[in-house]
Amino acid sequence: MKSGTTGAPVRFSTVGLPEAERIALWEEHNAETLIGLRCRSLQDAALDATEINLQLPRVHVARVLGSPHVVERPRAEIRRVPSDAVACYLNLAGDAFFYHDDGVRLLHPGQLLVCDADQPFMRGFSHGLEELAVKVPRAVWRDLGGPTSLPQPLVVDDGVVQTRTLATLVAQALRRESSASVDEDVLLDLLGSVVTGRAPSLSTVHLTVAKAYIDEHLADSGLSAARIARGVGISERHLSRVFASGGSTVPQYLLLRRLERARSLLQEQEGGEMTVAEVAARCGFGSAAHFSHRFKERFGLRATDVLREARSRA
Repeated sequence: MKSGTTGAPVRFSTVGLPEAERIALWEEHNAETLIGLRCRSLQDAALDATEINLQLPRVHVARVLGSPHVVERPRAEIRRVPSDAVACYLNLAGDAFFYHDDGVRLLHPGQLLVCDADQPFMRGFSHGLEELAVKVPRAVWRDLGGPTSLPQPLVVDDGVVQTRTLATLVAQALRRESSASVDEDVLLDLLGSVVTGRAPSLSTVHLTVAKAYIDEHLADSGLSAARIARGVGISERHLSRVFASGGSTVPQYLLLRRLERARSLLQEQEGGEMTVAEVAARCGFGSAAHFSHRFKERFGLRATDVLREARSRA
């Protein structure tokens, strides 16, 4: 079932759909949003698959999870639904195989595979699928400096800092409420550095990793610039310079993300499970009064009013 709005991540899942219709609906969804594929479930089991899609101005990103299955992009499907794009698949869990004209590649968790989406291929996931995908239109690919042709897939091994950071950025984009909050330039800079081998902007990498670290530790009221710097592996002074280059400071960004997370939590409290004080604590505020003051200052609304409106929708 689908949920989402224009400019925000859209979720599609076969779970709960009639079993006889799942593969056809999954193929239809992928042809409309990502890349046209033929699908076959393994072991005669019904296909359980979920995809979260986000269309950015220049590229499309997705997170895909599924039970064991095989997908194929034969020439007939390419003619029916041409993509004129390059596909980048980052394997998150379990081994997968990629079969193309020149052989078979086995992909392990953490590896990134880049291929021409308009060349025939087959992919298999005998233990299930969990990956991040980026569909890059060919014109954008050329701007990145990517190879003009991809007769064979490119495979980037786990451990490359750009690949890990790219994965973090794509995952963050799919968690955000709106594509307006996604820095697509950073995403493309990282992808370009991965596929061309050129050195990325270290400030870009460090800033992205620092922001990811902050998001993962928002509930910790003791989170500080010193702790963030240690988590990223850079000096506190360099961390300050990195944030300054983006027009902010570490404390300003940390406060903004806590307030944004708190607003999201308050808007979700239709059932009234949490109080304003509990939301404040979950977002790393040591004082509910301080949180309420900052919230009103930032959004022009009282946190209690946002919570009351959410509960009125229940």
